[in-house]
Amino acid sequence: MPHLWLLWLLLVTVHDARQRRVPNWLVLLGAAIALGALAMNTQPFGIKWPDALIGATLGFVFLLFFYVAGLMGAGDVKFAGALGLWVGWQPLLPIWAVASLLAAAHGITWLLLQRWALFPKLATLLSGKPRNADAPGLSKRARPIPYAAYLALAATVWMIWGRQS
Repeated sequence: MPHLWLLWLLLVTVHDARQRRVPNWLVLLGAAIALGALAMNTQPFGIKWPDALIGATLGFVFLLFFYVAGLMGAGDVKFAGALGLWVGWQPLLPIWAVASLLAAAHGITWLLLQRWALFPKLATLLSGKPRNADAPGLSKRARPIPYAAYLALAATVWMIWGRQS
């Protein structure tokens, strides 16, 4: 089951890094696998129903404030809720902290590259601008930071190192 979780995190990371969005089908897939693992008592991290449901609620509600403020996309918020189903509520704060540090480094690097265009291709990559901004259905709002990707990376770090302490 941890392999499914890692595959899901990889898919979210790649999708968010490339397109700056996490589609509903990907969020629902992760949530469905997490719920299935809980129902079959094969949850890889020993999380029980109450912790999983509290984690999903906290993950969603906390990041919802950032969405309402226009600082984050809806996919990031929904992904955080699905992530909470997997990890429960206790590791959410360290996962958020690591993801936020990674996102801050991304943002600072992007801002510096905007000001001093030393590496224009890297600046474009970090900007999150769609390849075809005129395509129908694409948001015109810039989303330079793929926060769900950083949440997924931080969750992977938690799975590998954080659970050992």
